[in-house]
Amino acid sequence: MRFIDEYRNVDLGQKLVSRIHRVCTQPIKLMEFCGGHTTAILKYGIRQLLPQTVEMLSGPGCPVCVTTNADLDKAIALAHLPNVIITTFGDMMKVPGSYSSLQQAKADGADIRIVYSVRDALDITQNNPKKSVIFIGIGFETTAPTLAASILEAEQKEIKNFYVLSLLKLCPPAIKLLLMIALVGLSEVKLDGIVCPGHVSAIIGSYPWEFIPRQYNIACVISGFEPLDILLSLVMLIDQIELEKPKVEIAYRRGVKPEGNRQAQELMARVFEPTTATWRGIGKVPLGGLKLKKEYERFNAESTFSITPPLPREPKACLCGDILRGAKRPPECKLFGESCTPENPIGPCMVSSEGACAAYFHYGVSYG
Repeated sequence: MRFIDEYRNVDLGQKLVSRIHRVCTQPIKLMEFCGGHTTAILKYGIRQLLPQTVEMLSGPGCPVCVTTNADLDKAIALAHLPNVIITTFGDMMKVPGSYSSLQQAKADGADIRIVYSVRDALDITQNNPKKSVIFIGIGFETTAPTLAASILEAEQKEIKNFYVLSLLKLCPPAIKLLLMIALVGLSEVKLDGIVCPGHVSAIIGSYPWEFIPRQYNIACVISGFEPLDILLSLVMLIDQIELEKPKVEIAYRRGVKPEGNRQAQELMARVFEPTTATWRGIGKVPLGGLKLKKEYERFNAESTFSITPPLPREPKACLCGDILRGAKRPPECKLFGESCTPENPIGPCMVSSEGACAAYFHYGVSYG
């Protein structure tokens, strides 16, 4: 199958692994930002193939995982309002908030429906004209254009009962804050290179990552999600580090152009504007999220509906925040695999398919 089998070729993979072992002459610490990369790395045993001098850390690139309890509590509070239908992606259902979850709210009688796209949420809205339909808008730059398009469609069709709780995040500002904290010595994570997310970069391109080598002297390669994509990106990162010539490179040219997807960018810019957002494990990230522009404020669920979420609280002993920063690995959490499992998640990193804890649980802690 094109773009699948050819990117899982064993012979090519062995050549790339041999190249890594041959070229790498020093201890190197890399971070894969995206949860999709973490899952692929564990699934295919890529860490086991690397020299012991190459350490790979999982980063905060899971939109479900970085959604804070305070924001989850808002979604749950909205779900308990009368005549409201909540629409959400499925991996949000089991994420524990401070005191409950969307799954528990549904069990308690709230009308919460899993959708596979924002378009599904619009269809539900049109089929339920006497209900207020709220879409829980989580995601990165990948999700934002489709949400923007749906809002524009709702405006064009004069749909009055569609609302959005925007919990969207922007990735480059989060990486910048992580690197800035490390630079001033306030972080336990010092990186030599970053595997940047291919899906986000398909939208924003490679230019927004230029600050990484320019300001922080850190190597940067945009990768796809198949085993050979990731191995190629590691070869390119190690070459940059060994030559002491950090830059931004694209190892995923079938999906990413330097300029990105201009149409998607224009959709985002038309409907949303950057705002400070709180990321789990990182804190408040300047310009790290998206909010609706003033002209689309009528779609804003948070300002339209009166809710009083409880004071947020974090589960004791859960290390999700440390794991998202790359400061800890899932097996270092004493809850991992014991009281915290995919069937009974204590923290969000065990819920999402892109969560580091879920990936370690499914593919074995020995892969870490």
